[in-house]
Amino acid sequence: MSNPDELLVDIAVMVESGQSNQMSLTVVTSGAVITGRLAPEAVWRQRVSEVLTDSDHLGTFSEIFTADGKPDEREWGETDGPAPTHLHFHVARILQGSVGIPETGGMYRVAIQDVSAWTVGDFSYSDH
Repeated sequence: MSNPDELLVDIAVMVESGQSNQMSLTVVTSGAVITGRLAPEAVWRQRVSEVLTDSDHLGTFSEIFTADGKPDEREWGETDGPAPTHLHFHVARILQGSVGIPETGGMYRVAIQDVSAWTVGDFSYSDH
């Protein structure tokens, strides 16, 4: 989308301002379907940093995700600066047929302007 969906931006603003990680969302971006829960950017960055810190080979990258300059808590309004430009998913999966990749869920950052379709809620998987 060249013009981000204002409703989707409003959802991102609410997730960021409320510091909630319970909003489930499914999006289509560049042909991929991603389903999971949204997290505030600061929470998402911290979790990615923790995962990288625990890695023998990627630990040095963890500092990028904890760099200063990103507010931990922020409420958006007309005087607070620009609205969020990305959705931050955790416990998320890319849908491939009847399988979600990875099975345990992953951390994804999606540009709001790249979302071509979306729905509230996430998809579960079943062998039935």
